[in-house]
Amino acid sequence: MNDDPIYHVDGKLVPASAATVSVDDRGFRYGDAAFETMRVYGGTIFAWDAHMARLERTCEALSLAHGIAADDLRTRIDETLAANDLEDAYVRLSITRGVQPGKLTPRPNVDPTVVVYVKPLPRGGVDGRSVWDEPATVQTVDTRRIPSDAIPTAAKTHNYLNGILARAELRDDDGQPTADEALMFDCEDHVAEGATSNLWFVRDGELCTPTTDGPVLPGITRAIVLELAAEAGISFQEGRYDLADVLEADEAFLTNRTRELRPIATVDGHEIGGGPVTDRLSRLYDERVERACY
Repeated sequence: MNDDPIYHVDGKLVPASAATVSVDDRGFRYGDAAFETMRVYGGTIFAWDAHMARLERTCEALSLAHGIAADDLRTRIDETLAANDLEDAYVRLSITRGVQPGKLTPRPNVDPTVVVYVKPLPRGGVDGRSVWDEPATVQTVDTRRIPSDAIPTAAKTHNYLNGILARAELRDDDGQPTADEALMFDCEDHVAEGATSNLWFVRDGELCTPTTDGPVLPGITRAIVLELAAEAGISFQEGRYDLADVLEADEAFLTNRTRELRPIATVDGHEIGGGPVTDRLSRLYDERVERACY
């Protein structure tokens, strides 16, 4: 990948240095946009159908009828990867409501803005190299996850202020990060998720993760881990948990698309770490990537 990456903006491949959107775009003005973060392994977009299904759900939640076929979106991503000579990569696909008059109420007719952003990542699968160097340090924060009856939790939108405020709490007086990830609670003080990750822990051999009935994003990696656990006969439950449940765990880890499964070293300085269940699920995940993409 060269020093000036190539992005796909509104149907055209353009150098990153020249990639722009209008200041009147609703994605810029209001965060009125949907997006998906994907991993590409060996030139194959992993779990493509799941990403497109979630993107469709997000757009339905936003009443954003963009009218672009999944095959068209896939072509734009493939063209962007080829232009950057990438086979193992991070991909972010964004669809905004486009340029509309500066009024909060959206118009039903949409001329969407579509942007594809890519960057290189290491090879995945059984021969892959992790994008993280060490297990994650996690710190609880005061910022609460927004209830779904206020903003649909399952919708992946450009409005990431909730997570940004949570991450902003992870700063010391010099502005340096005090942890790798912020652990957020719901409004009833149950643990919910990280600012950009789903939370997991193991207690007495049972895998636990906060339920998506609360304000928890239904992550694609999260869904795959649940499938792998079921296939491997690993007992699991989705529920509502207190911080004490996590601190008393035998193992804990985070999942998201970029970092896959990352063990948690500490929560608020309390040591937890990975373990046999985390290691087994990580191996099973790598094997699935290998089968699907290489």
